[in-house]
Amino acid sequence: MEPVEQSCNAPDGGGDPSPPPRARSSLRGLDGLNFFLADVQTGVGPFLAIYLAGYKWNEQSVGIAMTIGSMAGILTQSPAGGLVDRLKSKRLLITLGVIALACGAGLIAFFPRFWPVILAQVLIGGASSIFVPCVCAIALGMVGPKMFDRRQGRNQTFNSAGNVSAALAMGLLGYFVSNRAIFLFVALSTLPTIICLMFIRPEDIDHELARGSTAAGGKQSAGPAKLLELLKDKPLAVFLLCAVLFHFANAAMLPLLGEMLAHGKGRTSMMFMTACVVTTQLTITLIASWCGRTASIWGRKPLLMIAFGVLPIRGLLYTLTHHMVLLVAIQILDGIAAGIFGVVSVLLIADLTRGTGRFNLTQGLIATAVGIGASLSQTVAGAIVHHMGYRAGFLFLSAVAGIALLIFWWFMPETVGKPQGAASHPAIQ
Repeated sequence: MEPVEQSCNAPDGGGDPSPPPRARSSLRGLDGLNFFLADVQTGVGPFLAIYLAGYKWNEQSVGIAMTIGSMAGILTQSPAGGLVDRLKSKRLLITLGVIALACGAGLIAFFPRFWPVILAQVLIGGASSIFVPCVCAIALGMVGPKMFDRRQGRNQTFNSAGNVSAALAMGLLGYFVSNRAIFLFVALSTLPTIICLMFIRPEDIDHELARGSTAAGGKQSAGPAKLLELLKDKPLAVFLLCAVLFHFANAAMLPLLGEMLAHGKGRTSMMFMTACVVTTQLTITLIASWCGRTASIWGRKPLLMIAFGVLPIRGLLYTLTHHMVLLVAIQILDGIAAGIFGVVSVLLIADLTRGTGRFNLTQGLIATAVGIGASLSQTVAGAIVHHMGYRAGFLFLSAVAGIALLIFWWFMPETVGKPQGAASHPAIQ
């Protein structure tokens, strides 16, 4: 079959492609999928720390629960990426993941005790590992590499818009109903997610393109590259290390901030967290499409330097004020970092794996390493805060972010316009 981009390319100088009506319906389904997947994932992130704090969980116990959820994701990220590369039934994989996530949310809502929450975190962590590689593969298989920059920006825009709407709904539910209602909302949000999946037609997805097996010039690769060949690629190894450090520094910041302000605040803390999440996601919504367009003009590295650069500044600013309005305003930096990284990191991985047939497996491997960094962040930062206070925790995370910035600036090359992927792997030339 022909990918959508080959049917109708965008005119030079801007504008979105105009796919045929049948393909356009699938693309609209992909928009909706990105929007509603945000609904089913938002409530099991930073809101969980506040919810558990309300049941007298201490910082270390919350960190352990969130770490176990992250570890479940770590164990399934690489297999999930490999499955997405191999299987054509990507819609079924997403459906199973959404159902598992709904079950986990139900457990948290009705059984906020240690072992039920641990089981829920295992379900949620394992399910969440499916979503990113599946959505990216569907997008790449529908539009092809030439339009993937713009499509990834659009995906992130709809995902962040969904995060904004979900955070607002959850904050209002937490304030006017109960914190438990947030997790029931998550479970109900699975229904429109599955409906949107039904609008994506399998025949509109080129499954060779979806796994990155088409090399430069439109030539088909001889077969998937060997895993060890990918791991020997120096730019990929550098990015892997930087991504781990980035997420180690970033993952614990917002949950720690929520825990710090939850003590003695009651329902007000949930509204504060809602404001933080909305500010972050609204910023991502505003810049995501711009990131997708600009990444092919500026290159990947300059944009990612901005993402890495604002993270240590954000951590330092948390130590300078407890004023809620200022703390919410600081979340603009979180939106800038997350928006750029969320869009451009996927494009960089696509650059490095083009022609290998291992786009989604590589995403899974990087997500595994990133998950290790994020889960350790929750435990290490939680322990530091428990023994030394919140200021020490935020300063520690800022130092890690600064190290990531220096490594990325010094060692990471630009990947746009350079021979990567197929050229790096003789077995598939």
